[in-house]
Amino acid sequence: MSGYKRMRRQHQKQLIALENKLKAEMDEHRLKLQKEVETHANNSSIELEKLAKKQVAVTEKEAKAAAADEKKFQQQILAQQKKDLTTFLDSQKKQYKICKEKIKEEMSEDHSTPKKEKQERISKHKENLQHTQAEEEAHLLTQQRLYYDKNCRCFKRKIMTKRHEVEQQNIREELNKKRTQKEMEHAMLIRHDESTRELEYRQLHTLQKLRMDLIRLQHQTELENQLEYNKRRERELHRKHVMELRQQPKNLKAMEMQIKKQFQDTCKVQTKQYKALKNHQLEVTPKNEHKTILKTLKDEQTRKLAILAEQYEQSINEMMASQALRLDEAQEAECQALRLQLQQEMELLNAYQSKIKMQTEAQHERELQKLEQRVSLRRAHLEQKIEEELAALQKERSERIKFLLERQEREIETFDMESLRMGFGNLVTLDFPKEDYR
Repeated sequence: MSGYKRMRRQHQKQLIALENKLKAEMDEHRLKLQKEVETHANNSSIELEKLAKKQVAVTEKEAKAAAADEKKFQQQILAQQKKDLTTFLDSQKKQYKICKEKIKEEMSEDHSTPKKEKQERISKHKENLQHTQAEEEAHLLTQQRLYYDKNCRCFKRKIMTKRHEVEQQNIREELNKKRTQKEMEHAMLIRHDESTRELEYRQLHTLQKLRMDLIRLQHQTELENQLEYNKRRERELHRKHVMELRQQPKNLKAMEMQIKKQFQDTCKVQTKQYKALKNHQLEVTPKNEHKTILKTLKDEQTRKLAILAEQYEQSINEMMASQALRLDEAQEAECQALRLQLQQEMELLNAYQSKIKMQTEAQHERELQKLEQRVSLRRAHLEQKIEEELAALQKERSERIKFLLERQEREIETFDMESLRMGFGNLVTLDFPKEDYR
C-alpha cells in the first residue's frame, strides 16, 4: 500500500507539473496575442495621425494654392480690364479728335454764322461729346466692376466647391482607412481565436493522454503486483503443504504411540481382571477343577488379547489411512479456497480498474464538452462583437458623411443667398476664361 500511495503521489505531481507548464504556456500565448492587439492598435492610431497630418497639409496647400489662383485670377481680370479701358479711352480720343475736326470743318464752311457763335457751338459740342464719353467710360467701369465682382464671386464658389470635394475625399479616405484597420483587427482576432482554440485542444489532449498513461501504468503495476501476490500465496501454501507432508510421519508415530499406550493400558486392565476372575474361580470351585479352570481362563485371556491386538493393528491402519485422506482433503480444500480467494481478488481488481477507467473516460468527455462549449461561446461573442463594431463603424460613416454634406450644403446655400443679395444671378453656369484656375 505504501508503494501504491507513493506511486499515486508521484503521478499527481506529474499531473500538477504538466498543468502548471500548460498554464504558463497559455499565459505566454495570451500575452503574445495581447501585445499583438496593442501593437495593431498603436499602429492604427499612428496611421490615422499620419493621415490626419497629411490631410491637414494637403488642405493647407490647397488653400494656399486656391488663394494664389484667386489672386492670379483677379489680377488677370484687372489686367484685361485695364487693357480694355486703355483701348476704350484711346478709341474715345480718336473719336473725339475726329468729331472735333469734323465740327471745325463744318463751322469753317458755314460763313453765315458769327465767329463767336461758332465758338460757342464748338465748345458746347465738345462739352456734349466729353460728357457722353465720360458717361460711356463710367458705364464701362461699372460693367467692368460688376464683371470683376461677379467672376470673383463665382471663382470663390468654385473654390468652395473644390474645398468641399477635398473634404469629402478626406473624410472618405479616413473612414476607409478606419474600416480597413477594423477589418484587419477582426481578421487578427479571428486568427487569435483559432490559434487559442488549437492550443486549448492540444493542451487538453496532452493532459488527458498523460492521465490515461499514468492510469494504465498504475493498473499494470497493480496487476503485476496482484499476480506476484498470487504466486507468493500459492508458493506459501505449497511450502505449508510440503511441511505438513514432512510432519505427517511424526504425527502418525505419535498417534500410533498413543493407540499403543491405550492398547497396553487395556491389556493391563484385562490382566488385572483375569487375575481377579482366576482368584474368584479358584475360591469357588473344587481344587480338582482348578487345572481345567485355569486352562479355560488362560485360553480366554489369550483369545481376548489376540482380539485386542487385532483391533490395535486395525486401528493403526485405519488411523493412518484416515489421516492421509484427511490431509489430502484439507490441502485440496485449502488450495480450492486460495484459488477462489485469489480469483475474487483479481475480479475485484479488474472491476475497480474498469470503474476507474470508465470514470476517467467520462471525465475526459466532460472536459472535452466543456471546452467545446467555451470555444463555441467565445467565438459567438467574438462574431457578435465584430458585427456590432462594423455596424457602429457604418453608422459613424453615415452620420459623419451626412453631417459633412449638410454643412457643405448650408455653406453653399448661405453663399448663394448672399450672392443674390449682392445682385448676382446664378453663378453655377458662369463661364470662366480658359486658363486653369484650379
